[in-house]
Amino acid sequence: MNAEERRIAVLRAIVADFVATNEPVGSKGIVDRHNLGVSSATVRNDMAALEDEGYIIQPHTSAGRIPTDKGYRLFVDRLSQVKPLSAAEKKAISTFLEGAVDLDDVLRRSVRLLAQLTRQVAVVQYPTLTRSTVRHIEVVSLTPARLMLVLITDTGRVDQRVVDLGDVLADDDVARLRALLNQALVGKPLATAAAAVAALPEEASDLRTVVTTVSVVLVEALVEHPEERLVLGGTANLARQGADASSLRGVLEALEEQVVVLRLLAASSDPAQVTVRIGEENEAEDLWATSTISIGYGPASAPALGGMGVVGPTRMDYPSTIAAVRAVARYVGEIVGGR
Repeated sequence: MNAEERRIAVLRAIVADFVATNEPVGSKGIVDRHNLGVSSATVRNDMAALEDEGYIIQPHTSAGRIPTDKGYRLFVDRLSQVKPLSAAEKKAISTFLEGAVDLDDVLRRSVRLLAQLTRQVAVVQYPTLTRSTVRHIEVVSLTPARLMLVLITDTGRVDQRVVDLGDVLADDDVARLRALLNQALVGKPLATAAAAVAALPEEASDLRTVVTTVSVVLVEALVEHPEERLVLGGTANLARQGADASSLRGVLEALEEQVVVLRLLAASSDPAQVTVRIGEENEAEDLWATSTISIGYGPASAPALGGMGVVGPTRMDYPSTIAAVRAVARYVGEIVGGR
């Protein structure tokens, strides 16, 4: 290998050992643990060059070095391959996620799974409404004067609303109402479905009062913005990483500011592309001590329905974390996109 390739190999060794031990890495350790085929003197020279270029630093008077954010960036950019998940890991992911009963359960499970696989804080965004369409509307008679509306979208969202009619509705009229709603709304994007609902009372003159009441409730359900909702998991992992109390508090506050995380995930619009932001590459100052790894999820060859990712210290196992984020996103995309 040439001098540049060797320096990259030395940097990889420093990153790997520092991630594993959280201790500064010396030239002797690199020679002992990594088969680079060069002497300690050559490794020391390479470390001096890496330090001059800002990729590693000497944290204190010890002989060891640790990676800088710039060093992690070069390491990630030069990843020749991401460590693939084992067949057992893939099987466990698919089995765990396929056991979900609805969209909420899928997202809760995916965030828990991602936090366990990566030992980081995991975050998942609800699917964006703009790309959802109405799959079905069920109308259930709870009492003669009370209905339950169940709105189901193609992304698996299920929204239940109870409607008090103030009047008695016969079973035949419940069936007519169900048929009317489905005829008007099935297959429509949610944005246009809201307009279609608003026009419904004109089409059912004898049921106008009931349809008007139902329409008001349905419009509310259709124009909500669940993409502004996030599911968060694994925040206890932050404390296990040995973060100091002040930086830990700042990271948690940033995560609670949902707009910060939504912005982070909004950039992850491609289900095929993992985005890695290291240290000050993160927009929020409270996240400058962290790295964020994010990706979009959704059906193959289509725009992402939402984003997901992890937040953790810059000292993380990037190859394994990237692989886990990509794998979970792919399974969630298949489940949500295929519902």
